[in-house]
This record gives sequence, structure tokens and C-alpha cells, in this order.
Amino acid sequence: MNILVLNCGSSSIKFQLFDTDSREVKITGLVEKVGLAGAFLTIKKPNGDKVVFDGEINDHTQGIEYVLGIITSEKHGVIKSLNEINAVGHRVTHGGERFKTSTLINDEVRKSINKLFDLAPLHNPANMMGISAIDTLLPEVPQVAVFDTAFHQTMPAKSYMYAIPYQLYKKYGIRRYGFHGTSHQYVAERACEIRGWDITTKKIISCHLGGGASVTAIQYGKSVDTSMGMTPTEGMIMGTRAGDVDLGVLTYIMIQEGIDANTANSLINKRSGMLGVSGVSSDMRDILAAMKDGNEQAKLSYDMYCQRIAKYIGSYTAVMNGVDLIIFTGGIGENAFYVREDVSSNFGYLGLEINKELNAKTFGTETIVSTEDSKVDVMVVPTNEEYMIARDTENIVSNL
Repeated sequence: MNILVLNCGSSSIKFQLFDTDSREVKITGLVEKVGLAGAFLTIKKPNGDKVVFDGEINDHTQGIEYVLGIITSEKHGVIKSLNEINAVGHRVTHGGERFKTSTLINDEVRKSINKLFDLAPLHNPANMMGISAIDTLLPEVPQVAVFDTAFHQTMPAKSYMYAIPYQLYKKYGIRRYGFHGTSHQYVAERACEIRGWDITTKKIISCHLGGGASVTAIQYGKSVDTSMGMTPTEGMIMGTRAGDVDLGVLTYIMIQEGIDANTANSLINKRSGMLGVSGVSSDMRDILAAMKDGNEQAKLSYDMYCQRIAKYIGSYTAVMNGVDLIIFTGGIGENAFYVREDVSSNFGYLGLEINKELNAKTFGTETIVSTEDSKVDVMVVPTNEEYMIARDTENIVSNL
């Protein structure tokens, strides 16, 4: 089955055409600056060749139409006709409490996603633009919504509730939802597949570390706690997001600086995190380079980053009363061996031993980087959210 996977942002469209029979990615690409000057589309073919196309792209429908034209073109196409696309799977950021699993999109689902705009104002409207574009361009092709939050819907109330008046939860749905669910689910399942383990017998802590970052406790195959909250701002120190911060600090800053809620939201989401502390960059590679040049603020941001990860791993070990496996994934988790080593060094008391030599040679490959004698496995597992979206889409469409 050929599944078109779409991940639409406010001004971008990530896409991938996936053959679920062979697990082959036929083509992948990115449309950038949708609705802005200088829009362009980049495709990557299976042989690694990249091709860039410039052109005016006014909206998501036009952008996706452009994509469909290229993947069926004589020169760059990988299929001969749009009829070869069997289904479209969409990444949808927030499913609220309504969506606990991936779902076939119909009018009721569309309305429900629209009602969740307030919970993810930067993401869900853009995701909906992709769904609407396919409604127009491929009206007969079934569509499936795969929610970032769905995997975490197994969390118990003691994990997802905030200690605020309960009526605010009932009125507005204010609770922890968690994100990166497809990533955490994929790497946990894949790691157990590699080890030959039954996931329903294991306690796993998954660390998705990239520009956004989250840590999830996965007990016997189910998410029981996660670091991101009602929004992706909570938890880890991230590229530009503050992560956990005393709420009193935020109100204090608002009063002292005379800023409103929108400015405060921008402060904690776009000007904080590694960028805010280091004063250098939100990119871990730039932070490391600055550290080597003796930049103390860069070193401080790095130390804070690693400690925050270690705190969550430690707390989730307590929540699950043990841990069998710690997974690192995401751009930083898969490639920053020094982060993996520094974080792992906190868990000698668990009998965890990192293979420093092997770890230092591991970049983006499926690798067990703990020693054979380690009481806790540590693995690098590159994430593959697109595969999970394609898999869920195929499973749902196959039953129609």
C-alpha cells in the first residue's frame, strides 16, 4: 500500500511517500515558506539525490498540489498516477481527551480537531490545513489522523492532573497530555524488537532530545508519565523553550517588565531554553563549540540540560520502581554522544555502565551503548515517526 504521510506546519509541509509492503520510502521532501516570499520545495530520492524547486506557493492546498505533481512527474516521479496513492496519514499534534488512538477522518473528526485548536493554536490549525487540502485534491482517498498525544492517553490521573482547582480541569481540559507520542512508541517497540524482548514485561524510559525534548516512562508497553504537559513548553530544557519553571517567576517577570501574556508566552517558548541561558544559540552543536572556546554561559546551559534529563530519568525510575532500558532518540539523542555519556554517568547506583568507546562512535544508528555487564540497557534508536503514521494509516484503511 502506498501511503502519503503529511506533517503540516504553519508555513511548511513535510511529506513522505511510503510503501508499507516493502517498508520503502519512495520519496521524502519539505515545502518551506508556504504563503511567504521565497517559497521552495526540496525532495530527496531513495538514491540520496536532492532536488530543489522554487516557486510561488500561496497556501497549503497549492503546496500539496505541487508535491503531488512532482511525485507523479515523468522526470522526478516515483508513481505514475495519483490513483496509486491508497491513503493519506496526517500528523495531528493535539488530540485532547477525545482521541486515544489514530482515527479515520470523517466530518465528526474534522469538527473535533477544530474544537481542539485552543489547546494547540500553533499546530492543529496547520494540521487541519493539510487535511482540507487533501479533501480538495484527493477527495476519494481515505485519510487518517495520527495524534502526538494519543500514546500518552494511558497515563493514570495521578500523572496527568495538575494541582489546580478541579473545576478548571473539567471546564477547560487543563491537564498533562504529552507529545512526541509516535516517537516514544516507535523507539520503545523497535528497541524491544532488537533485543528480542516482550515489551509488556519491560520498564523503559525514552528520551526524545531535539529542538523540542521530552522524556516518557513506558511501563509494560504503556505510557505512564511524560515530561511535556498541556503544551510542549513543560519539562525538558529545550532549544528555545524554558521547560519547567516556577510559575511565580513568570508572574514576577510579567509584573517587573510590564509585559502581557502574549509576550510572556513568547519569552518562555522562543527566547528561553538553551538559547536564553547560553546567549549563543539554540543548537547543541553551537553550544559545544562555544564551550570549547571557554564560554561559561554555554557550559552552564549544557550542564543544566543534562541535569534536567537525569532528574526525569531518576524520577521515572522511582515511578516505575525500576528501569530495564533507557533509550536516546531525536537529533541530539541520536548524535550527541557526550550528552548520552554525561546523563548516563548519574546512574551508577543502578548498575548502569556505558561503553564509552562504542558510545563515542555511535551517530544515528541502532546501537546498544551500555556494556554487557550493565544492569540497565542504554540504546540509541533513531526515531521514525513517519513509519508509525504510515503503519497506523494502513491498519485503519485495510479494515474499511
